Amino acid sequence: MNVKQRTIKSEISISGVGLHTGKPVTITLKPAPEQHWYRFRRIDLDKQPTILVDADNVSDTSRGTTISQNGASVSTIEHLMAALVGLQIDNVLIDIDGPEVPIMDGSSAPFVKAIEQIGYVDQLADRDYYEIPHNIHHTEPDRKVEMVAMPLDGYRFTCMIDFNSPVLGSQHASISNIDEFPKDIASSRTFCFLHELEMLLKNNLIKGGDLNNAIVVVDKEVSKDELRHLAKLFNREDIDVAKEGILDNIELRHQNEPARHKLLDMIGDLALVGRPIKGHIMAARPGHAANVAFAKKIKAQIKKEKGRKYVKIYDPNMPPLYDTVQIMNILPHRQPFLMVDKILELTKTHVVGLKNVTMNEDLFMGHFPGAPVFPGVLQIEAMAQTGGILVLSTVPDPENYLTLFLKIENARFKAQVNPGDTIIFRCDLLEPIRRGIAQMKGVGMVGEKIVVEAELMAQIVKVKESQAS
Repeated sequence: MNVKQRTIKSEISISGVGLHTGKPVTITLKPAPEQHWYRFRRIDLDKQPTILVDADNVSDTSRGTTISQNGASVSTIEHLMAALVGLQIDNVLIDIDGPEVPIMDGSSAPFVKAIEQIGYVDQLADRDYYEIPHNIHHTEPDRKVEMVAMPLDGYRFTCMIDFNSPVLGSQHASISNIDEFPKDIASSRTFCFLHELEMLLKNNLIKGGDLNNAIVVVDKEVSKDELRHLAKLFNREDIDVAKEGILDNIELRHQNEPARHKLLDMIGDLALVGRPIKGHIMAARPGHAANVAFAKKIKAQIKKEKGRKYVKIYDPNMPPLYDTVQIMNILPHRQPFLMVDKILELTKTHVVGLKNVTMNEDLFMGHFPGAPVFPGVLQIEAMAQTGGILVLSTVPDPENYLTLFLKIENARFKAQVNPGDTIIFRCDLLEPIRRGIAQMKGVGMVGEKIVVEAELMAQIVKVKESQAS
């Protein structure tokens, strides 16, 4: 059974302060349509620019993950992203009235709690998992970072940290299923070393830090005067070092809370791939920069496969979803210009059609009669008609509409098509149809061989409108 995409049932607002800016900020999570993924909208800026959560939009990883697009930025997105991924929510619009996601308690738990209160709703489209096809490695020898994504029909994560610190030492954390995230990982808070805290304070950062949203690891001898100074900075009467080697401002929620938080960060950062993942991820000494680099590697593999992902072998003799007569009830084309004989599959996002190429077609009387080849331009036409079925399936009474093609790009003809061949076309939506405009990727195959591919843009218009124009 296919898993459906999810969005949240209703909108919800969450307020707090930014860790580094110290300024109040409110985020409002809103339901979003299928294939939307995660997008921020800076409602405090002119024209309210949106920013897609995507590895290509990462602009900084120095103290968290920052994304930028359309002249706007949002920083420290990883804890919120981890909550969405961990709750298996696919599509959300996030309105934000400042440049930084609120830090809350330094974990994903407040976001998880808020989302669980309103719940989610299944959508019509299947979840678009990226299934790791083979081992994908990322290493950074200077930082001793090692990461690998391995094939697995599920979601498993293993993380190891080692800061060469006598206090923190080496720690491991893992989940064997994404369902474990809310209970076992979400509550793990961010952490830093005392010397980092001092540096951040000197550089006028962590203005929103109040010692309730971070574990501070004490990796050196600290005098009573230094502790009194820290207590004063954070408006506390006193502060000391707990037996675990951390400031006693908070108690650990898990013995290996730092490792669990690194796992949380990585789950959030891998949302930058742009799709939910199926696979086993193992990481040693990860950080935001390495996480982003790893996400970019996975995304590059997706792009590499994009042209091949449609290469599914269809049986031309399988019972059709629509035969020629049914197709003529949808498309206005008629012989000799009806180029689709059968529709084999049709979903909200893709269509598969079939064209039998025969020698008795009129075109072969004048097109290379001594060496008959099915013309490339007619292959594109057949592909476009197949895509037209997909587009028209989204409107009521499709016989009252036409699909007019606005653009054909990146058309490539990879092999001859001859009489006796059967071309199977698959057209996939590249993004949801908006304002009657559809963008599709089309691939034509004879047997196991791709013979043609192209990107198409079409517009849905009413028959009377097209006649008037």
